[in-house]
Amino acid sequence: MSTSAAPSSAVAEKPKMSHRQVLEALSGLLLGMFVSMLASTVVSTSLPVIIHDLDGDQTAFTWVVTATLLTTAISTPIWGKLADLFNRKLLFQLAIVIFVLATAAAGFSQDTTTLIAFRAVQGIGAGGLAALSQVLMADIISPRERGRYMGLFGAVMAVATVGGPLLGGVITDTLGWRWNFYVALPFAIAALLIIQKTLHVTARVKRKVSIDYAGIVLLAASVSLLLVWVSLAGSSFDWWSIETVLMVGGAILGTILFIVVEMRAKEPLVPLALFRNLTFSLAVVASIATGIAMFGASVFLSQFMQLARGATPTEAGLMTIPMIAGLLLASVGVGALITKFGNWKPFLVVGGVCLIAGSYLLSTIHYDTNFALVSLYMFLLGAGVGMTMQNLVLIVQNTTAPAQIGVASSGVTFFRSLGGTIGVSVMGAALATRVTDLVAERKDDITTAIMSLGDQAQTWATQLQSGSIPKVSAMPGALQVVFEDIYAQGISHSFLIAVPFAIMSLIAIVFLPNKPLTRMTTSERMQASEADLATVSVPEGMGVLSTTGTVGVLSGAAADADTDTDAATARRG
Repeated sequence: MSTSAAPSSAVAEKPKMSHRQVLEALSGLLLGMFVSMLASTVVSTSLPVIIHDLDGDQTAFTWVVTATLLTTAISTPIWGKLADLFNRKLLFQLAIVIFVLATAAAGFSQDTTTLIAFRAVQGIGAGGLAALSQVLMADIISPRERGRYMGLFGAVMAVATVGGPLLGGVITDTLGWRWNFYVALPFAIAALLIIQKTLHVTARVKRKVSIDYAGIVLLAASVSLLLVWVSLAGSSFDWWSIETVLMVGGAILGTILFIVVEMRAKEPLVPLALFRNLTFSLAVVASIATGIAMFGASVFLSQFMQLARGATPTEAGLMTIPMIAGLLLASVGVGALITKFGNWKPFLVVGGVCLIAGSYLLSTIHYDTNFALVSLYMFLLGAGVGMTMQNLVLIVQNTTAPAQIGVASSGVTFFRSLGGTIGVSVMGAALATRVTDLVAERKDDITTAIMSLGDQAQTWATQLQSGSIPKVSAMPGALQVVFEDIYAQGISHSFLIAVPFAIMSLIAIVFLPNKPLTRMTTSERMQASEADLATVSVPEGMGVLSTTGTVGVLSGAAADADTDTDAATARRG
């Protein structure tokens, strides 16, 4: 004979949301993501103009981008941890406010240092938007059904990524680049209002909070030291120097201390236990290459169009459409196919192949390469990003315990952002070094071109000696051709760095366990686990389970619910 506890009202099944209710709940999330994407992409095409007007060099250009990526990477796991502790809806709204206010403040920058500082604050909000949108989506949609809704995110991303550079180019050419930082404000206000009205999520269980402050500091210090070293080595000091020893040694020491702290922390920033999950570990490796391809392409393709092909900001926005088209078609199409068939792995493998092909082919471009070929290369890279980026988060959420959805989702996003941050820094440093070497090699050609300018010779000689990024489209014909060739070779050389990471990503994807997608949302999986606890049978004469024993039973049941959809559904019935 056995006794069983009656299920309490706390574990009563929540009615399944209709398609219309899901769309209403997603509308605020989609608009919030649109705000963050728009605020970033409207600036992308105007960055060469911004850095030129603020008298910045290639290092400043790189740091304007990496400052945002760095704080995004560092803050993403923090937001993910907070998502497991506090109200996720409120956190998402807070992230929007931080992001947009910092973006607007950046519009008042008078020098590159101030711009970099505001961009760093902007990244804190971006980390929250990236992490929390995935977590909130998991709250209301099952992994199996999430594919078609992921397509909506891909569509919004594509619209913002296509429309943003075009809008940014037009604003830069008509009103001035500062207005690019203000355009997202009305969209942000609308997003906050819509989220407040339409997004309703289950309240989190209140418990004592422990924030891993030591982990935050050590992670920030380690990554920052590494990026500063990559940016300055070879220009401000030699690669083999005391500065290199101090910076690289400090980054290694900080990483070791971070791992030690994470092993002992009560609420670790990045729970190392997650790496016991093979899917999570391999998805992290694959996400690094995706981040390098995504962020590297968005940064350096805009530079290529303006500095190597003499395009205006508006024209540069139009010329990058093929890459966005690849991302849009792959994201929406593959998302729908995954929902229909439930089979995700073949699409990820194809995406990995496209990443390799796109990265390698872009490393072969010259200033006079047929634009049809450049468009094909960009399309392949965009398709690779579209097939892998969101789906890597999806498969991690599918195999993670409900209580750790937030930190697992943000973990993958964190390593993608970290990969993008380091990748952009390395690519930027390689570009700066390559351009410097090519300018030295082409010194005679540059001198001849300057001497042919007559009265303007001294003016252009002074501008080129300043070290700031030149406005190639405004150069006289003879000088423009030389610098277009120099920057084309430098940028194509930087894309070659992404190729080995793309190969590593494909290898990781091939070895990902091909587990089927569950049809249960995160909330339903948590309810199933709670129902298991409420209906645990205790053999007569054995007494009642202790708190520790109950937890042990719950953990096993939760694991079953995560890996066996049919069994979990039966238990809930």
